Amino acid sequence: MNKSELIKAAAAKAEVSAALAGKVLDAAIEAAVEAVKKGEGVQLIGVASIAVKQQAARKAKNPRTGAVINVPARKVVRIKPGAKFAL
Repeated sequence: MNKSELIKAAAAKAEVSAALAGKVLDAAIEAAVEAVKKGEGVQLIGVASIAVKQQAARKAKNPRTGAVINVPARKVVRIKPGAKFAL
């Protein structure tokens, strides 16, 4: 399912126009991205949790040359699915 299909499905379930559903989805995504960029987590109970985690520096191996390289520490976004996604 792509974004436009999601918007159509949400609009049908909520009985609103696709334009309104699209604006709401875009606003929700924008708010979540802004919160994550600030370092805050986003929790949608039962759906998913989005958090920023610090990944430690490590050593890696270049598969072409076999040389060992240092990978610096960085922040990564982690998304953990909630109970509603249990298959």
